[in-house]
Amino acid sequence: METDQQQAVHTEPQRKKIGFWAKFGGGSFTIAVLIHVLFAILGGIWIAQRIYQPEKKIDFLPGGGEAGGGARSAQSKVQEKKRAQITPTSNMKRVFAEGAASTFSIPDPGDNFGEMSALSSLGGGGGMSGGLGGSGSGGGFGSGAGSGNGLGLGTGTGKLFGLIPQALSKRCSKEDRLARLRENGGTPECEEAVVKGLRWLKANQNPDGSWAQANKTAMTGLALLAYFGHCETPISEEFGESCLKGIVYLVAFGTKTDGMLAPNITSQNGAYEHGIATYALAEAATFCKELKLDIPQLAEVTEKAGQFIIDNQNENGGWAYGYDKTKMGHTDTSVVGWQLQALKACSHTNIKYKGMKTAVDDGLDYMEGCQAEDGSFGYTGRGGRPALTGVGVLCYQMWGKEKSKGTREGVKYIKDTFKFKWDTQDSDLYSHYYASQAMMQSGGSYWRFYNDLFRDEILKNQNEDGSWKAPAFEGHGLEPAKVIYRTTLSVLMLEVYYRFLATSGGSRLDRPGI
Repeated sequence: METDQQQAVHTEPQRKKIGFWAKFGGGSFTIAVLIHVLFAILGGIWIAQRIYQPEKKIDFLPGGGEAGGGARSAQSKVQEKKRAQITPTSNMKRVFAEGAASTFSIPDPGDNFGEMSALSSLGGGGGMSGGLGGSGSGGGFGSGAGSGNGLGLGTGTGKLFGLIPQALSKRCSKEDRLARLRENGGTPECEEAVVKGLRWLKANQNPDGSWAQANKTAMTGLALLAYFGHCETPISEEFGESCLKGIVYLVAFGTKTDGMLAPNITSQNGAYEHGIATYALAEAATFCKELKLDIPQLAEVTEKAGQFIIDNQNENGGWAYGYDKTKMGHTDTSVVGWQLQALKACSHTNIKYKGMKTAVDDGLDYMEGCQAEDGSFGYTGRGGRPALTGVGVLCYQMWGKEKSKGTREGVKYIKDTFKFKWDTQDSDLYSHYYASQAMMQSGGSYWRFYNDLFRDEILKNQNEDGSWKAPAFEGHGLEPAKVIYRTTLSVLMLEVYYRFLATSGGSRLDRPGI
């Protein structure tokens, strides 16, 4: 017989408990999942290598010549010099907007600065302009003195800045720019005057990135538009840091005010200041997107600023002082022109705006109601001083009505009646800046007439330091900012040769008149 100890030895061992997950083969399943995930990752890497090729470097060498690396090695110094033209300098990699609501530190561009697309021939584009101040009744941001500039319309696609609007991209090749200057009746002195003016602006920028001592958002907007008209961007070698500081100033201002780019948006000046600054930020947003330069809050402020214009249109289709939406608000073609220009610039961004088409259509209807039978545009209706004919015509041209009866009659009125002498009352820069752009868009005999009228008059009245002399007629309300104002205006006028391109391409001097 077995002893008690022997029986204890034969006692059945205690069974190990099996978990719920293990009963269903969980361990094997987990291993299988991990293996599939590993294969998926490896497969993804393999596919990515096949689909996403490394970014191509720009080849600045011309086509042809010897094959292989020998020819490229011989031209390496040329390549490096060319590349340096689009490489951000170290002294502008960190820029601060001091004294603003928010202090932005622009990050080191590093890999955020993408190389521009290769140069290629481009078609033309229409244009847009803007002006400050009322004409006739004396209301607004000055009377008769104004300024503006524009984004082109155009058809087709350009490659200098990818799919950037052609009128912006065409001006960014120095060779193309100088060719357009010659083709459209400009001279080397025009380009020299522009560069001198930009250098004066750079030297007279405030430490916080703004310009002037009053109406700072508007004056900063005009200075930036003058930079952009010459394709001076945040990565430009000479003007990049100044340009970037100006953009950051407006962005910081708009961040504090929820997108309203005027110190007092409900004031008489507010609509002018907001429209001009919105216009400039929208052009900045378009350039910076292609440059892969991420300026904090630029897109957000541009979206809010543009949407504010749309949402605060007057019930009569125009825009009023202080953005008054009621029938009691004072609307006029000067204020409306700035808003339509700003919206055109906004339409060139990749930002989606609600109600854009309706706002533009209503704005053009308002303009149509201000055109007289002789083709002129009045200040608040069909009458008064016709100094705003240029802005009316240009608004038609930029928004697709360049072949309309109103456009034809407007440019004919300008040719038949306009004069330009710096030391007389015919030196209304506001009126003439709009007219120069409208006539450039019309081409042929209209542009030849106007080019002869304004070009040399602008050139001979530039000061040695790059600023411009005060014309005999300069309006009122801009005393603390007039030198900035007339300098930016004059620079923008001289940039008209390459800033605004023909819808059909080709030289403006060669195109037949309307």
